[in-house]
Amino acid sequence: MLLAVKGMNDRDLINTIKYQMKNLLLILAFIVAGNIYSQKQNMPRLEKSNGQTNLIVDNKPYLMFAGELHNSSAGSARYMRPIWNQLRNNNLNTVIAPVSWELIEPVEGKFDFSLVDSMILGARKENLKLAVIWFGTWKNAKSTYVPAWIKGNTTKYPLMESQSGRLMNTLSSFGENSLRADAKAFAELMAHIKKIDGKERTVIMIQVQNEVGILGSPRDYSALANKAFAEQVPSELMEYLNKNKSTLYPGLLKQWEANGYKMNGTWEEVFGKGEKYKGTEWKTNYGNYTEEIFMAWNTAKYVGQVAKKGKDVYGLPMFANAWIKQPRSTNPGKYPSGGPLPQVIDVWRAAAPAIDLMAVDIYAVEEFDWVCKEFSLSQNPLFIAETTTGLASSARAIYAFGKYNALCYSPFGVEGRGLFNTADLNDVSLRNVYGCLRNIAPEIIKNRGTENMTALYLGEGDKESTIEMGDYAINISRFSSAGLFKMTGGRFGVAGEDDKSPAGLIVIKVSKDEFLVAGGVGGIQIAVGTSKSNKALYSDYASIDEITFEKDQMKTHRLNGDEIALGGAIIRPGEVKVFRIKMYTY
Repeated sequence: MLLAVKGMNDRDLINTIKYQMKNLLLILAFIVAGNIYSQKQNMPRLEKSNGQTNLIVDNKPYLMFAGELHNSSAGSARYMRPIWNQLRNNNLNTVIAPVSWELIEPVEGKFDFSLVDSMILGARKENLKLAVIWFGTWKNAKSTYVPAWIKGNTTKYPLMESQSGRLMNTLSSFGENSLRADAKAFAELMAHIKKIDGKERTVIMIQVQNEVGILGSPRDYSALANKAFAEQVPSELMEYLNKNKSTLYPGLLKQWEANGYKMNGTWEEVFGKGEKYKGTEWKTNYGNYTEEIFMAWNTAKYVGQVAKKGKDVYGLPMFANAWIKQPRSTNPGKYPSGGPLPQVIDVWRAAAPAIDLMAVDIYAVEEFDWVCKEFSLSQNPLFIAETTTGLASSARAIYAFGKYNALCYSPFGVEGRGLFNTADLNDVSLRNVYGCLRNIAPEIIKNRGTENMTALYLGEGDKESTIEMGDYAINISRFSSAGLFKMTGGRFGVAGEDDKSPAGLIVIKVSKDEFLVAGGVGGIQIAVGTSKSNKALYSDYASIDEITFEKDQMKTHRLNGDEIALGGAIIRPGEVKVFRIKMYTY
């Protein structure tokens, strides 16, 4: 309100009004600035603390107990209507769902976000969070989700070419018109998400593109790509590598070192020519590391610019996912060359700073540990965006959060209705695992990245596994009703086959003599004894309590006698349980 004093002359009155208007504008500016600051503080975001990256949602650390929908499921609001409730009942807290470019911009410049609206509202109704995948230029190293008006105009929107000159069904990362069109559509999507979800924040992350790169050739051999390959390596990349030399991926550092740490030159002058590897799948030669580095730079530049356009509109955390090397596909071109794999993670960071982390799709599960370790290098948080479904996958979820401090675990096709990797709707193992993990999530978050938390895993061929934590050794071994029958001469149990299902167990050291353990799926026996470093002669259980949760309230049940007579706590096949184990020595 403006106040003037009666009797003022005109000049004094004008000056008073100006002064009061200035104060009013300052107050309004402070209010606006405060609202913007508050809005930013409440946004989903990634924060680093003690060497660990935390996902912050609603101002609290958040673990994504997620599942990804099949590619076409979210393409129909009617189809998805009954699925949202199913996903919530399976104890997911997050759904990863695609938005396809061809469906939101069927006509150039005209956008239809009705499917996006139904997806957000469907998730919000069931109190689920969303991570949205942008199926733009790339989906599985192809451009099948781009609109028809782009597919039909390869002159304006050029395609990649293989070594043999064959046109690929993949837009070239050197196509400026393609980049502009993709970035514009993505920015429109982010503006719409901000408009309808900026307050509720149902959408917490964005995956920009899907499994990018080129398949069937080590790099793009189009005229534009060949010209770029013969030019100087961008100084932007070389400056980044030089600045971060001490933390570079070992293979990349070695490749650069072998060529004299050159700071300028063509791609082959800086990183070497390398050898061509003879392929068998497509009767072509497969490329060397230098070609992969080249493709990574140009692919990441493209993806990074798309991400930045969207992030400038609505700054949600953004990630890219990788189709990894498979045991029989170890050379670039047999997997999408140029994608965000560990061997080129530094290249991606230099080219695409708008991408916050590199996620992984793990289907080659026999190398699960190796992949988790590789994608945890250079402080990249482990984020499993896609993996298989089933009993083994459910057990690996326990292992990933406990052993590798995963931010996200997400079986693909979790709704069980698609063509590939179809989930068995009668399998409740993931529901049980996620229910358990959600209950103990505060303890997992509290101990992420510390020596007080780890995990054990038994694969189908494993009989037991042991780790040492302080004064104690924690062991898990196979247990089944059939085994109990044999051990007691038939006194307990019913004869049957030994259970060989995979099993996982998180171990959290609460204090010197106390542990919180949680896990299961396959039947296991948990035993705690003295470690090699413990000087005490003997140890035993002070107490073993089974912990259950009823309406978020923790309940304890003391176990003794027959329930621990075989050496410790038992988790029967198919069960997922939590125990508090206290020890003493004598």
